[in-house]
Amino acid sequence: MASDAQLRRENRVVIAHVYTSTAAIALGAVFGVFQGFARTSVFGAPAWFDYYRILTLHGVLMALVFTTFFITGLSLFVTYRSIPRARSLTMGWFGWWLMVAGTAMAAVTILMGDATVLYTFYAPLKASPWFYVGATLLILGTWVVAFEIFENVAYFRRNNPGAVLPLVVFGAAATFLMWLIATLGVVAEMGLLIPWAFGWTKGIDVMLTRMFFWYFGHPLVYFWIMGAYLIWYNIIPTRYGGNTFSDALTRLTFIMLLLLSTPVGIHHEFMEPGISSGWKMLHTLTTYGVAIPSFITAFAIFASFELAALARGKRGFIATVASLPWNDPVFSGAGLGMILFIIGGFGGLVNASYSMDTLVHNTIWIVGHFHVTVGGPVALSFLGAAYWMIPRLTGRALWKPEWALFQTRLWFFGMLIMSFSMHFAGLLGAPRRTAEVGYMGAAAAQAWQPLMLLAAAGGFFLFASIITFAIVAIGTLVQNEKTEPMDAVFATPADAAAPTPGFLQHLYRWGAVAIVLAVLAYVGPLGELLRHPGYLAPGMRTW
Repeated sequence: MASDAQLRRENRVVIAHVYTSTAAIALGAVFGVFQGFARTSVFGAPAWFDYYRILTLHGVLMALVFTTFFITGLSLFVTYRSIPRARSLTMGWFGWWLMVAGTAMAAVTILMGDATVLYTFYAPLKASPWFYVGATLLILGTWVVAFEIFENVAYFRRNNPGAVLPLVVFGAAATFLMWLIATLGVVAEMGLLIPWAFGWTKGIDVMLTRMFFWYFGHPLVYFWIMGAYLIWYNIIPTRYGGNTFSDALTRLTFIMLLLLSTPVGIHHEFMEPGISSGWKMLHTLTTYGVAIPSFITAFAIFASFELAALARGKRGFIATVASLPWNDPVFSGAGLGMILFIIGGFGGLVNASYSMDTLVHNTIWIVGHFHVTVGGPVALSFLGAAYWMIPRLTGRALWKPEWALFQTRLWFFGMLIMSFSMHFAGLLGAPRRTAEVGYMGAAAAQAWQPLMLLAAAGGFFLFASIITFAIVAIGTLVQNEKTEPMDAVFATPADAAAPTPGFLQHLYRWGAVAIVLAVLAYVGPLGELLRHPGYLAPGMRTW
């Protein structure tokens, strides 16, 4: 067992990760609300801080920094608490410092106006080389955290021969194994972008870098989703007195995400030349395939809801839903996030279809889909889980729990307004990634302007929600109201659950299969690009 002093040291590492993510989402919200009002053609962006710089900061802070720091903190937390031991925390701190250094380096270049390339950093737009170096350091920091988790897994297996790895640690390890495989793409891309940005090469192969980006870019979404699933399967059942429905089914879900998350990226490149229709069709099929673990999760989570309700004498769908602890901010965050995930999932099936994607690809429909999937199951679940983690990390009672509950509901309300407005505006043709949406009073643009105002209103509610979260998180950290020590208890399968088959416990073997599938999915498209080398773009700066 870990000593109290050891536990406090571990808590400080996790607190550093969680509160860095809190700072990132708070800053990202400031730029997000500014961006939303700028697109209404009512307020506009100030001349001293252009729209695209705002957009880049918002995307980087929200999509890359907030999510990554929270998942590293959550995964370290569940690993440390599930495998108590005397351990060195050097790797945990080193990973955090590396991530912070990379984030600061990238953020400064964006603020200075030297990296207005959006969070996808598409070539031939050319950022400061230090932006790319910073992004690389952020990724390498997550690798350090991954190896910290893997080392603890190895320790558990050495000291518990024949024992089953705790489910929550299995999920964290699967998440970072997928992440390691996926981030090989962005590291390969940086191997091209950094020399190009420093002027050491004559140009950049735009199509090649975009393929490397989307090899990483779509698995990034599943990195977020797997973080949310860690919460849904292992923490949320403890809030309503339930169990994990099935240990085996949960492990299968994470294994399927490990296998299928990477071979899907080309569905983001349906509009790109240089990739044959056959490979685009293959990635369409694998994209539909990755919906299977989401359907499994929907079944398993609601089965857990129903079994807990039956144990309390509640029967039927309405009674089951009504019996859930909706006034608990921890559950409310995840539960409302699940509802948003259902909405986002249907939109995702539209985007995965080659024919339908051609209609919405360059419209704000995509932005609405992106926000309801990231801002729903991911961000809202993370914020709810933070209300569970922070008291266990600080030894202080959650400050203003009624504010925390209000925050989750305000987020849900704001996300519905903003996302639905963006979806409908996209169907009317409203473009994405454009600072000017009024088109000098054109009739078509006038049709979507009310929806842009509605989306901005929803964005303001989200901003208010995030600021409320930050106030509660900081208030909990600095207040003097101590609480009794709280153990981090994770959900376990019901006693009657069947044992987990051995083949579902061999995580690293499945990782090897995932690498093979990734190679098979990309060797053909990469071969096409390399056989027909494209024009090397010298790079451009449009801001």
